[in-house]
Amino acid sequence: MIKSMTAFSHQSVEESWGILECEIRSVNQRYLDIQMRLPDELRSSEKRLRELISEKVKRGKLECTFRLLPLDNQGNEIHIDEEHVSAVLGACKLISTRLHQPSEINPLEVLSWPGVIKESQLDKQLIVDSSVALLKISLDDFMANRIEEGARLEEMLQQRHRAMQAIVAEEKQRQPGLIERYREKLLDRLKEISIQHDADRLEQELVYLAHKMDVSEELDRLQSHFEEMENIFNRDEPVGRRLDFIMQELNREANTLGSKSVDIKTTQASVELKVLIEQMREQIQNIE
Repeated sequence: MIKSMTAFSHQSVEESWGILECEIRSVNQRYLDIQMRLPDELRSSEKRLRELISEKVKRGKLECTFRLLPLDNQGNEIHIDEEHVSAVLGACKLISTRLHQPSEINPLEVLSWPGVIKESQLDKQLIVDSSVALLKISLDDFMANRIEEGARLEEMLQQRHRAMQAIVAEEKQRQPGLIERYREKLLDRLKEISIQHDADRLEQELVYLAHKMDVSEELDRLQSHFEEMENIFNRDEPVGRRLDFIMQELNREANTLGSKSVDIKTTQASVELKVLIEQMREQIQNIE
């Protein structure tokens, strides 16, 4: 199954303590590169979240962002650390007794002292549990987008795949009579310029030329690569690297086909194959 490396998903969940959002986006990358952006409450669960992603995604540069939006009533409450306040006040009174001009303790200064005001504590375990559940939902949506985009990529690849098969099939039909047509053309040319020729020498040259211009092996290898490509399309695993390798092999055979060609149609076939291969290669860069 073809999956695209480019996809996006945004999901959210609202709980009694606030709203948790998860956003996943990815682009093509040779290997899997996961970048996490987490609020402080989820730092301890980063490893678990990464493992969930890597179970689903094998290639691509992926950004996963969690946003935590506490409810308003959570942010308006001020919690005082009573024991810490007592310690601060005791220290202030002790210092005040030793001053020549004791001063009253300013409550605002006490409040500004580190540790006096306790941050509103959310239940981190609830947030962690929600983040895991939300990530699973986001990944399902994310992978569905990858598969949907992958289906469009596969259709494009299949169209060009069929076009290349048609070109190779036509060339296979043309090749058997090509040397004979070239022989007749050469004889007609010799007659036009009224040159006597050695028939045995001519046949030797034609045999040499036939061997030099024989592209049956290249056409057979191209057909073999087409069959392998069909097998790759049906694999239930990441296939981008395999397809990229097949493109290299196809391009090599298409180049050899063009270099051996002494026929304009074979040369055109080589060019058309390379154009289709390049179009496929560009799209394969986006396949997982």
